[in-house]
Amino acid sequence: MATALSEEELDNEDYYSLLNVRREASSEELKAAYRRLCMLYHPDKHRDPELKSQAERLFNLVHQAYEVLSDPHTRAIYDIYGKRGLEMEGWEVVERRRTPAEIREEFERLQREREERRLQQRTNPKGTISVGIDATDLFDRYEEEYEDVSGSGFPQIEINKMHISQSIEAPLTATDTAILSGSLSTQNGNGGGSINFALRRVTSAKGWGELEFGAGDLQGPLFGLKLFRNLTPRCFVTTNCALQFSSRGIRPGLTTVLARNLDKNTVGYLQWRWGIQSAMNTSIVRDTKTSHFTVALQLGIPHSFALISYQHKFQDDDQTRVKGSLKAGFFGTVVEYGAERKISRHSVLGAAVSIGVPQGVSLKVKELEKQRESTATDILQKKQEAEAAVRLMQESVRRIIEAEESRMGLIIVNAWYGKFVNDKSKKSEKVKVIDVTVPLQCLVKDSKLILTEASKAGLPGFYDPCVGEEKNLKVLYQFRGVLHQVMALDSEALRIPKQSHRIDTDG
Repeated sequence: MATALSEEELDNEDYYSLLNVRREASSEELKAAYRRLCMLYHPDKHRDPELKSQAERLFNLVHQAYEVLSDPHTRAIYDIYGKRGLEMEGWEVVERRRTPAEIREEFERLQREREERRLQQRTNPKGTISVGIDATDLFDRYEEEYEDVSGSGFPQIEINKMHISQSIEAPLTATDTAILSGSLSTQNGNGGGSINFALRRVTSAKGWGELEFGAGDLQGPLFGLKLFRNLTPRCFVTTNCALQFSSRGIRPGLTTVLARNLDKNTVGYLQWRWGIQSAMNTSIVRDTKTSHFTVALQLGIPHSFALISYQHKFQDDDQTRVKGSLKAGFFGTVVEYGAERKISRHSVLGAAVSIGVPQGVSLKVKELEKQRESTATDILQKKQEAEAAVRLMQESVRRIIEAEESRMGLIIVNAWYGKFVNDKSKKSEKVKVIDVTVPLQCLVKDSKLILTEASKAGLPGFYDPCVGEEKNLKVLYQFRGVLHQVMALDSEALRIPKQSHRIDTDG
């Protein structure tokens, strides 16, 4: 009984690599490859229930690949757009005698319709967790006054504040987006929370508007209107009007920001805020690939200050950043320094020490969690599928080896696929390879092994052990009783045996 294949399985397969045929393969080549794999994976050849189930799934995958490539119409769609083009609803009503240009135009129309249907399913979750730790006692202790107090020998470090926030976005139409956000905060034993809902509409290529509604236990209901507009290609303005309702009445507020791109990496800002904490602020922000620099000056009630900050971005895989800032005003002076580092694909952990007069010393720990994607699960699934395919190949490989040995033909002694580290300067890098001896031997026919110009990760029994990194295929084989060895790039075509692969054992 056939089982349906999941969308993820189809997305992760290259049909040409799966059948090990050229992209220009004729119908006869496709049919020969299809028959060969059908004989290998036919469910009726296996009595064990687990192997039978695995064979059935692989057999169906090969069948679907052949169905797509053997039909000129679906093959043309696949060659232009891949599997995502085949998944587009509506192809069944399209005339089959279409040129590539007509297929492209039809795909774009169907894609627009599909995107509209998927708008409701898209979100952009973002979250932030910040913790403040009071470490003043480490640097400024009252030892003389508290000598006789039990436990005074240890500095007191306290968590004095914490902030957690989360937001999601849900597109409603091509121009409208709903945004839901919430936050919880606590400081020195007092805390509260708030929730906000906003509707944003893109009015044109130059601007958008947003309505915001909010409520919280520390402050009353909030109603706001935000407008954005590009004045010129290098200049834009943002205006935010707000009404804050409280027990003391309605508190209006207005904030206007005028910004201009001074060069491709530098932006200047002028801000005017009236109502709630009125102030005027000017700042210059420069952001490059390796650094982020800010200088700002604010005159306002109750706070006036000058600020200068710098952040250095290291060009490493962990996206490490170190930063420092100096802020001085009527409230005193604060020096802050810290660092942040990527701890997973979607999370960043940061810490900063703040030294202030008269505030004291505090430590801030911050974790930023980005949108999640389950790629690790996909890699594990591909590994399990490859291992299942290798188990199904064992009997066929045994027969192939017997036949090749009888004619002194092609025997794959060892084969590895993945990331090899040969440079002595990169000894710290981890080698990531998998054994593909059985899958390669299974592809041997009449003492020949032919691999097409495509990624080897799509071959039966293979998977990608190091996604996004450069990979090679290394093969040690025996032909006519003589050892040969070759290393090929991942997408490089390969034909063996070859005289140039022979290992010279002289001397």
